[in-house]
Amino acid sequence: MSGLSALISAIMYVFTLTGTFSRSITTAFSDITYALLPAAAAPSLPTIEFVLPFPPAFAILSIALIAPFLSRRVGHGLGAIVTAGVAIISLISPTGAHLPVTFLGFDAVLFNVDAFSRVMGVIFGTIGAAAVLYSYSSQASNRQTAFALGYVGTSVGSVFAGDWLTLVFFWELMAITSTALVWDYGGEAVRAGFRYAIYHGIGGSLLIAAIIWHYVDVGSFLFTAATGLTPGVPAALAAVGIGVNVGFVGLHVWLPDTYPRPHIAASVFLCVYTTKTGVYGLARAFPDGNILIAYMGAAMALVGVVYALLQNDMRRLLSYHIQSQVGYMVAGIGIGTALATAGAFAHVFNHILYKALLFMTAGVVVSRVGEENLKYLGGLRQYLPLTGLAFAIAALSISGFPGFNGFVSKGMITAAADKKNLDGIFYILLAAGVGTFMSFIKFGYYAFIRSAPDSGAIGDNADTDIIPSATGQRIAMLGVAVLCVVFGLFPDALFALLPGSTADAHPFTLGHLAEGVILAVLGIIGFALVKRPISNLGRIPDVDAVINPGSFYITRGLVRGTTELFATVDTMIQTIAARSLTITADPYSAVRRPAAILLQRDPDTLTDGSLQATIGTSVLLVVVVLVIAFVGTMSM
Repeated sequence: MSGLSALISAIMYVFTLTGTFSRSITTAFSDITYALLPAAAAPSLPTIEFVLPFPPAFAILSIALIAPFLSRRVGHGLGAIVTAGVAIISLISPTGAHLPVTFLGFDAVLFNVDAFSRVMGVIFGTIGAAAVLYSYSSQASNRQTAFALGYVGTSVGSVFAGDWLTLVFFWELMAITSTALVWDYGGEAVRAGFRYAIYHGIGGSLLIAAIIWHYVDVGSFLFTAATGLTPGVPAALAAVGIGVNVGFVGLHVWLPDTYPRPHIAASVFLCVYTTKTGVYGLARAFPDGNILIAYMGAAMALVGVVYALLQNDMRRLLSYHIQSQVGYMVAGIGIGTALATAGAFAHVFNHILYKALLFMTAGVVVSRVGEENLKYLGGLRQYLPLTGLAFAIAALSISGFPGFNGFVSKGMITAAADKKNLDGIFYILLAAGVGTFMSFIKFGYYAFIRSAPDSGAIGDNADTDIIPSATGQRIAMLGVAVLCVVFGLFPDALFALLPGSTADAHPFTLGHLAEGVILAVLGIIGFALVKRPISNLGRIPDVDAVINPGSFYITRGLVRGTTELFATVDTMIQTIAARSLTITADPYSAVRRPAAILLQRDPDTLTDGSLQATIGTSVLLVVVVLVIAFVGTMSM
């Protein structure tokens, strides 16, 4: 055990440069290890003390700032160490550990450990380390990985916040760092990044408005000051604002629009953090659930899977499945029971593993074949066997096949819906499960199983060997794949971390096992039935086909209308000014024609001096002017 202590101490050193925030982690470490290890082994575990100077998010952000100035090996190595360190700190920090500060004059908590933040920190750190390794092996630049680490750091800051002010601060930084990660790739990613930024700017603004309203009602930003956000308008604003991040139906189009565009390694990071941080935010805002949110989650699960099935672009298909799978989590948060909450966070954990793995495998295909469209792929099992194996494990995991991690967490959420007699949600989620099997049978069939088409990306280069995946890519993929299987076969290892209650979670009952197999069979039959019809489909429009041009023309109309209004006002002012100067320079000529009309005389007869008034007329005019001035003064 001395070796383990040395390893943990070395990783902790990254987090202990300065500061005085000290916590004993003995209790938490013992609780978790007693749950995960045999009783005989637990007593031998050491007592570990460490000093944590600042929140783990700051450690990641520090490495992000210096990474561009280091070599690729050192920059990525430090990134992997610090993200792995976050996972370890999250695992062993005691429940209740927190770092209170004063932020902008308000009480805030920069680092708060509870069951919600612990499970998020463990998985965010774990997958962050794997993604950094994958990035290094995928020839990602230090600058891109620095943006990615900034994205990871701000996400970690959000989930470890102990108050709404800190959460929204990191939330907005997360939108900025993720946009920068998208933009870094250039090309089509730039315009997609602008649309991404607009969506998240609107969502963040709504969340800020909800939090300010909540503060006015409660008098504090701290999570402990109230149970969730203030009901009514604040809760509604927060639901829509967070709904952008999680991909509510109608607010989801930034997902398939953005994630297929950047570098393959950037997509691995992007698929993890934004949507799952949104799920965490929903759990904080609605700790007791909300039935409307539960039904929205079910709708997300079904709409996302239908659109995913109709896609041919690999990463676009996977992006729609983010919406679908996050729908399960949102449904669990909305149902609000202890089992549903535990299931939602179990699915967050599991989904991050298999979704990152799916994007890794797709990235290997794109980098080695140069093609994203499934129509032009095939036969890759013989060129990329380990990638094919990793894909198979991830596909079975996301589909919820028995023995893989998605089967456990999906079953917890559907069981929670069933126990609460929410039959509509229950059957919608089952239907989405069938669609998920169909989607990944399609992906696997076209990319790996069928023979390569003669005119496809592989058929045109049949004599050219496809370079296998890099060593680091294989390590990252197979490492994550092993976790998908481990948490599928030994779910108690995950249950020890979850909020809520897993007392009613029984993943290996005969009924649940039969349900998983039946969904798989229905998925095979379903794909066989729709294979030919969907193979002839082109790109299927989503609501962005209306939203994007509509927003463009409305914005252009507003800009042009405002510009024309200002131009008209400017012309009028210039005309009045020019006329005033003319009158001032030659007042007699200016009044000749109006005076001739008033006096009913020929203008040519009105020569200079012919308009002189008598003394009586002059006195009358002065009196009239004085009366008008007096009346005006009195009215004021």
